[in-house]
Amino acid sequence: MAVWGFVAAAAAAAVVVFAALARWVQEWVQEWGLGRKRRSRLPPGSMGWPFIGNMWPFLRAFKSNDPDSFVNSFIKRFGRTGIYKSFMFGSPTIIIITPEGCKQVLMDDEHFVTGWPKATMELIGKKSFIGISQDEHKRLRRLTAAPINGHEALNSYLQFIDSTVESTLEKWATMGDIEFLTELRRLTFRIIMKIFLSKANDNVVESLEKVYSDLNHGMRAMAINLPGFSYHRALKARKKLVEVLQTVLDERRVTGRRDAPEAEKDMMDGLMEAKDEKGRKLTDEEIIDILVMYLNAGHESSGHITMWATVFLQEHPEVFEKAQAEQEEIRRSKPPMQKGLTLKEIRKMEYLSKIIDETLRVVNISFVAFRKATCDVFMNGYIIPKGWRVQLWYRSVHMDPDVYVDPKKFNPSRWDGSPPKAGTFLPFGGGSRLCPGNDLAKLEISVFLHHFILGYKLTRLNPQCPVKYLPHPRPSDNCMARITKV
Repeated sequence: MAVWGFVAAAAAAAVVVFAALARWVQEWVQEWGLGRKRRSRLPPGSMGWPFIGNMWPFLRAFKSNDPDSFVNSFIKRFGRTGIYKSFMFGSPTIIIITPEGCKQVLMDDEHFVTGWPKATMELIGKKSFIGISQDEHKRLRRLTAAPINGHEALNSYLQFIDSTVESTLEKWATMGDIEFLTELRRLTFRIIMKIFLSKANDNVVESLEKVYSDLNHGMRAMAINLPGFSYHRALKARKKLVEVLQTVLDERRVTGRRDAPEAEKDMMDGLMEAKDEKGRKLTDEEIIDILVMYLNAGHESSGHITMWATVFLQEHPEVFEKAQAEQEEIRRSKPPMQKGLTLKEIRKMEYLSKIIDETLRVVNISFVAFRKATCDVFMNGYIIPKGWRVQLWYRSVHMDPDVYVDPKKFNPSRWDGSPPKAGTFLPFGGGSRLCPGNDLAKLEISVFLHHFILGYKLTRLNPQCPVKYLPHPRPSDNCMARITKV
């Protein structure tokens, strides 16, 4: 027995030594080119294991019921420095978790460019806003502002969004038990496809929805292009999505829609007609990548946030009552002959806007953003080496008790008074690369909540079911529930 005990102890010691050696090798390989002086200025942290780095503890945390445990492990081991070295998504990376640090990076376009993981870049598109240079970004931003977030564009989308939400809620109230999140994602996809491609039939929309779901699941995955992996399925989905959009583009170039009434034109028409100051139009690749990018903002994010906002409203009766009073006042103030909502009425929904902002903060749909340093940058006495990736952990900012009192509590009243300090509220990012679809997403959410609050009730079947956090936070049962008309 003594011999076996000695063997077991020796084996355990060997494992510990091997683990320490493997981590030391990983750190040496990733840092050796910096030189001793620059290495000494790196922030504290861990490079993890060879090849996989810190991805395993990251995935383990986000597949548990405590996603914050990943960043908290850095704080526990290395102190509350707010900046840590790591190895994520195949690259040496600096993690930043403070409002000040996030603000500095987001506002500094000269020293930080986009640095999204390979999987995201390939799936969203190299000509989307996340993959292009700062000059190209400014050009595309100017060209797409009016067709997507302009006042006239939002006003033209509003009537369709409003009528579609009303009819869909009526339908859900007759269906019995439904996967509320799944149905919401179908609703928001139908809306965004109508905005993108007004003439797309229901069969095309339904097939594209399935394709986009596969694409979205590969966004935060490791870039392993082998059968059975999320990234492999997502690449195939991307190819199918591009083929469909390219076919529509080709058909429109042949048939032409230049003379179509403005009321019948959709987002694709707007992008095809847009010209910059030099008369240059968008290429097909630019149009397709921009549309794929907006699918994420106008469909995926808005569907999830709408679900969580509805759930929070049902869980907090005092919040629901206050929101209901505001929406009833808006309904009472409508002119008798007016059909549907107007943008002016949407902007009067001040308390509802606070509910949406609080939902965005608590849920953290976009929990991290990615940049890359173009030169050595110093922050808090530490170096961010040239070429290293930078991860801005919005989730850590939103859940920091020093920034938000009792951060896990859903409390829309925390938004009363002055607007949040720069860098403390980042649901759509910040700086020049602020998410361009934020106005459209909030419009969709506001319209849905207006009609839901005034006429419906949500009863969840499994209110205590666990939450999955990748690729977005959601109940594991996709919020099985019953919608009741009241």
